[in-house]
Amino acid sequence: MQTLRIVHMYPELLNLYGDSGNMLVLAHRLKQRQIPFEIVEVHVGDSISLSSADIVFIGGGSDREQKIVCSALQTFRDELAAYVEDGGVLAAVCGGYQLLGHYYLLDDEKIKGLSLVDLYTDRGTPRLIGNIAIKSSICPHPIVGYENHGGRTHLAGDITPLGVVEYGHGNDGETGYEGCLYKHVLGTYIHGPLFPKNPGVADFLLRTACVRRGICQELEPLDDTIELQANDFMYQRLMKHGVRE
Repeated sequence: MQTLRIVHMYPELLNLYGDSGNMLVLAHRLKQRQIPFEIVEVHVGDSISLSSADIVFIGGGSDREQKIVCSALQTFRDELAAYVEDGGVLAAVCGGYQLLGHYYLLDDEKIKGLSLVDLYTDRGTPRLIGNIAIKSSICPHPIVGYENHGGRTHLAGDITPLGVVEYGHGNDGETGYEGCLYKHVLGTYIHGPLFPKNPGVADFLLRTACVRRGICQELEPLDDTIELQANDFMYQRLMKHGVRE
């Protein structure tokens, strides 16, 4: 069986709200299915080749760290774009999500993004902070977690939202949409980390990568009783407060 290769971008800088914990979940779910894998960490100053990559993960960071990463990623922009257009799986959270677009605003400074996805991010007040729950087509269960961002992300062209906000704010606090889906790219503001309470999101990425690599067409089901209990507990608690804040 071929080895699934996961590339974790700049974990020393992009680990806000435990985003690196998502790697633990991917590793656990692959081990349970006896699918060979490796996780390759890319640090500032490292060279990068995505020719054998199956999943690329970009977490969230503070404004300072995000700016450093954006500058570093510009060096590999063309390779990242080729990877995305070839159907490579890429997941990006919060600051990483903003980097996918044409630009984002940092105070009054306009920072050039990677233009991997047709979106852009300006800023607004107040910050959009708190728990969040959305419904998405990628998994049968609600996606729950935590958001904290001053950015207002706007999707353009034919970019599909990841989901519809049932509680919380989402991309801009107005449209009722959260995140984005483009080819095999998933962008979201949901921290927490994302995967522990949302095994369906983890498996969406793993299944897509496994199909693309020719490892399997379907993933063996796992016992997600505890994970889904945590998911449902949070979802039910939020929905007691009513739909959207």
